[in-house]
Amino acid sequence: MTVDIQATRDVVDIITGGWRAQALYTAVKLELPDHIRAGRDTDVELAKATGANEQGIHRLMRLLVAMGIFEGSDSTGYRGTRVSAALLDGPQSLRDMCLLYGEEFYTAWGHAHHAISTQSSGFEVAHGRSFYEYLGQDTATARRFQLTMNAASMFFHQVPEIFDFSGRSVVDVGGGGGHLLATILGAAPDATGTLFDREHMMPKAREHLSATVGLDRAELVGGDMFQGVPAGRDVYILCRVLAGWDDEAVVGVLEHCRRAMADSSSRLLILDRFVEDENSTVLPALWDLHLLVTTGGEHRTVDRITRLLNRAGLDIAATAELPMETTALIAAPRTP
Repeated sequence: MTVDIQATRDVVDIITGGWRAQALYTAVKLELPDHIRAGRDTDVELAKATGANEQGIHRLMRLLVAMGIFEGSDSTGYRGTRVSAALLDGPQSLRDMCLLYGEEFYTAWGHAHHAISTQSSGFEVAHGRSFYEYLGQDTATARRFQLTMNAASMFFHQVPEIFDFSGRSVVDVGGGGGHLLATILGAAPDATGTLFDREHMMPKAREHLSATVGLDRAELVGGDMFQGVPAGRDVYILCRVLAGWDDEAVVGVLEHCRRAMADSSSRLLILDRFVEDENSTVLPALWDLHLLVTTGGEHRTVDRITRLLNRAGLDIAATAELPMETTALIAAPRTP
């Protein structure tokens, strides 16, 4: 029997993916990108700065250089790359994403077999409570999660390009730290906004909106989207907030938005990643499975979300594609 060398290599690359992820997580945990930028570019200097074992640093850096995270060597000095630059501490850094995925989420993925076999959250098995309960009780992880969401929001700047917010009153439902709302209001100076989310999100959102567009244009309202949303506005936005909930809960949120709309010209924007059952690409399929493992949730197909919108009295009026395989669905209230 002839051994398929390429197939063997492909399997090895896949099954060792977790090792690579943990190596990157360790680099971020030790703040190696920042240390190397600061000129600590040898094993000895990095070990001294991090408190780690010098040989451990040497072996980790050997792998990270091979992975393209850094360049150089101990003898020539390590140097940063475009990848390590994305991990430097600061605004829009992917640092918190690496920490969250390397700790809480990595533990949850250890229970992927349970999650897939039972269609329930592996996170709950790993941590003894649901993901959202965990966030509500652990402020450090909640902050890390919000920073992760912000860093992964590279499509925000294109949202004002696919919808005209001029002169509109906008509600960002589940708006988190306020980055999307600030981006929209920054692009439409005559628009006003409301950030609607749970109370524990208010301090960070208030800080960001105050520093960017000002609280004279953006109000903050605490509440639960499953109980209702602020009424009488022109535009309602649901950005990456529906995937963790079942269909009945989602229909309830959509109905709240429909009833709250100011008039027939109001619109609902759903910004999310949707899956395709035929010819799927990796990223949506991977994130869908990640939702199952972490929250028990799922990404939906466009056809399925369309049916849920229809149940809530809404019809899709337009669609637009955004970066990172994100889609914008623009829904209008159905007229009698």
